[in-house]
Amino acid sequence: MFRNKKLIVFCLFLTNIITSFCNNVELDVNGYVAYCPCMGRFGNQADHFLGALGFAKSLNRTLILPAWVEYRTGELKSLQIPFNTYFNVTHLKICHKVILMEEFMKEIASNVWPPEYRIAFCYSPRGNTTTCNPKEGNPFGPFWDTYNIDFVDSEFYGPMHYDMYHGDMANQWKKKYPVVAWPVLAFTGAPATFPVQLENKYLQKCLQWTDEISEKAKNFIKQKLPAGAFIGIHLRNGIDWVRACEFTSSSPNLFAAPQCLGYRNERGKATTTMCFPPLDIILRHVKRVIRNDNNIKSIFVASDNNYMINELNNALARMEVRAFRQEGRNVSPHLDLAILGKANYFIGNCISTFSAFVAREREVKGLPTFFWGFPPEKSAATSSTHEEL
Repeated sequence: MFRNKKLIVFCLFLTNIITSFCNNVELDVNGYVAYCPCMGRFGNQADHFLGALGFAKSLNRTLILPAWVEYRTGELKSLQIPFNTYFNVTHLKICHKVILMEEFMKEIASNVWPPEYRIAFCYSPRGNTTTCNPKEGNPFGPFWDTYNIDFVDSEFYGPMHYDMYHGDMANQWKKKYPVVAWPVLAFTGAPATFPVQLENKYLQKCLQWTDEISEKAKNFIKQKLPAGAFIGIHLRNGIDWVRACEFTSSSPNLFAAPQCLGYRNERGKATTTMCFPPLDIILRHVKRVIRNDNNIKSIFVASDNNYMINELNNALARMEVRAFRQEGRNVSPHLDLAILGKANYFIGNCISTFSAFVAREREVKGLPTFFWGFPPEKSAATSSTHEEL
């Protein structure tokens, strides 16, 4: 029924643009993109964010920065953490037009996106319904409820997609959804592929930690780690990850695997060792890096479960290198990421999007990154050929 109201929306949009000029409210005449980061935890959401940013850039629309969705033990609903809790929005604006969701809803939504015109976008009907069902389940409902957003209708955009770099998909989006009729494209999930599309990886340069997180990372390195170079390592070994690794043989591009193997598996196939490396592989890789730099004095460990601090310290005692981690009950995964990004060397998990975030940041900075079990060691006799790690 809303397709018959495009003229009304057009008049409303023009009226509100004129009103905004009078009230000193800056509107983007090219429109906005909103979405719920409703898949996975931070690593997955970060992949999707880069894709959504690339999508908004291609359409020249302002990207509305959503909260990061987090989950706490014992709490039934997800928590929405404002985007600028972790990242510098001023720096992000250098790359493209963005606005915090909180600011958009407070200052702009009433002008361009009144409640009676809020339509949810999805590829096809969701669940056992004939609509996008945008608020069904967690985190979907809690996310939109955080901003008091309800939807009055659904719009199915299939068979169009998010690859804006091949063909004329951007023009198709602009033609089907002109800003005068669709000032806000609000997606039930991120308008992005997973894992992050190769062409969008460069947008990692747009993400810069807040001054607070950057300072905490610098202080940790200065106060907790011995003077000298250090290796950052990521150990993904929680029970959920162990189960996920069972699918490596059947899912060659599982999670972030393309960062090592390529998007067409042109550099091989995922292995269990890459996904869940045993202790001997971990120690061998760490020692290899240490032997190549005599200035390494410590290892910083980030993990979702077993940090292996004792195992590392026992194995590296003769090399006079010690392992450290964040201590206490409230370990911050974002501080882990910031510290890993500053390490002299980083060894991560090829399959993990958490590791992938670090790897992208380090690639932007020109810092070295290695991965457990990659490239695969064919046999013990040939393992010496991989000393370049």
